[in-house]
Amino acid sequence: MLTKKMGNVVRGAVAFVPSERCQRFLVGDLKEMPLDRTLDLSSRQLRRLPVRASAFKELVKLYLSDNHLSNLPPELQNLQKLQLLALDFNYFEELPLVVCSLVQLNILYLGNNHLYSLPKELRQLTELKTLWLETNCFTKFPRVICELPNIKTLHLGYNQLHSLPTELEQLEELRSIWLAGNLLNDFPPVLLKMHYLEVIDVDRNRIRQFPSLTCLRGLKLVIYDHNPCVNAPAVAEGVRRVGRWADSSDDEEDEGDGKVAKADVKPQGSLEENE
Repeated sequence: MLTKKMGNVVRGAVAFVPSERCQRFLVGDLKEMPLDRTLDLSSRQLRRLPVRASAFKELVKLYLSDNHLSNLPPELQNLQKLQLLALDFNYFEELPLVVCSLVQLNILYLGNNHLYSLPKELRQLTELKTLWLETNCFTKFPRVICELPNIKTLHLGYNQLHSLPTELEQLEELRSIWLAGNLLNDFPPVLLKMHYLEVIDVDRNRIRQFPSLTCLRGLKLVIYDHNPCVNAPAVAEGVRRVGRWADSSDDEEDEGDGKVAKADVKPQGSLEENE
């Protein structure tokens, strides 16, 4: 354990030194393209991405998670075959525009940063299917997401969202939306129009009353726990519910439990898909 801690201290110190030798200590020589076309530079205490990493034009997956990155070099645009980019657990306050030039991206991890908005250039990522934005600083839903036609999975949990835009209905490929740990006072009305949704997660919000979700024909799972609600959302047969009264067999039972529970329920305060 002591050896590991000392290694981290050394890496942290070396990360401040921009010399090529110090960079090789952190990431290795990076002389040859990995055979699996995957480069994992996670947890290296990186404060800048070595330009050499942008030379592997056949790269398909690049993991840069858990570093100290706040920007990326323009040379990253050389990676035009990149399909997965992991930038989670870093220090980005703005999404570097060079990311929006990687038009083959399918999966983009941006969770656990300091993002509060997304650039309009994100609409260029028309192949994007999975977008992780959990644990950032969004107070408003980034509307540019509504211009990503192939999004199937959207993670926006643990931000500070109060509502969702009506334009979200445009995302006809969206199958799961994760909104836990936000500031939703009401169940977002736009979700009731999205019959193709399979998973809805509104855990840990401030929703007091749930509408019926029986109209959502594609729904398979709804997570609504840790809300100050007085009822469980009604769902079609076969849909799994996770939350208070989820096992109730009929509306009468839901209402009875709700009356008992109201006095003890207090509003919750604000504050993960496979590849």
